[in-house]
Amino acid sequence: MPDYELIDCGNYEKLERFGKYVIRRPEPQAVWQKALPEKEWERQTDALFKREKGKMHPEGNEKGAWILKPEMPQQWFVSYLCKTKPLKFRLGLTAFKHVGIFPEQAENWNFIYDAVTASINAADGFRKDCKVLNLFAYTGGASLAARAAGADVTHVDSVRQVLSWSRENMEASGLDNIRWVCEDALKFVKREAKRGKKYQGIILDPPAYGRGPEGEKWILEERIAELMDACSRISDEHNAFCVLNLYSMGFSSLIAENLLKEYFPASARIEFGELFLQDRAGRKLPLSVFGRGLF
Repeated sequence: MPDYELIDCGNYEKLERFGKYVIRRPEPQAVWQKALPEKEWERQTDALFKREKGKMHPEGNEKGAWILKPEMPQQWFVSYLCKTKPLKFRLGLTAFKHVGIFPEQAENWNFIYDAVTASINAADGFRKDCKVLNLFAYTGGASLAARAAGADVTHVDSVRQVLSWSRENMEASGLDNIRWVCEDALKFVKREAKRGKKYQGIILDPPAYGRGPEGEKWILEERIAELMDACSRISDEHNAFCVLNLYSMGFSSLIAENLLKEYFPASARIEFGELFLQDRAGRKLPLSVFGRGLF
């Protein structure tokens, strides 16, 4: 991803380049020492996220404010070539240190693109469409990858402002016809199951903690099995796939493997592991665990 680089990380921070701008923000996983001196961090930084003491988002995200150099914009765009399809993302400096993209997810986007292509061109005959459901879909990187490959995409998130952000990314990428749903993910999946709906691709990227649009409480450890069971009821049994990404720091990738094996037993192949970014000094910063099933 030429528009992204992890320059350095350590002392619970990371220094990253998004396009031509460099941002500095907290990173609880970076427990080692920085490779670059503090003066170099200060010289390179265009935007610095400062925590507000005692301020936490209900989902557990740190709240704070950005300190910007004069030339640093509040919003800008970066690009990613997903296989042969260019995707474009509008970035922005939020009050919870996020900027609208998780670059390590590019590995999952590539998998999704290939899985959709394989589903559409299934060995047992040509399928006219591939229906993909993206849950906890945030700003839509996975939705864009699936749509770019030709899928019929339903994008579900409980935050209306995030849906608008996702639509901007779709339009900037020259794509269209993604279905937007502002709803609690578990409620939506259970309703789809009652309707007898089936999807050839299911993507889940649940937070450790969250709230639905009507205040529904989400705690990953308590609800993930129930959600996986509900998803198994709407998944096609042939030429389909599931991607599960978990950001909870206490979760092992073996949990993702076990969940896929239990709720998607027809999987012909399951991949699982960690997603990480590597800085210039060669240190690998772990960011999430994943499981991916093809069936």
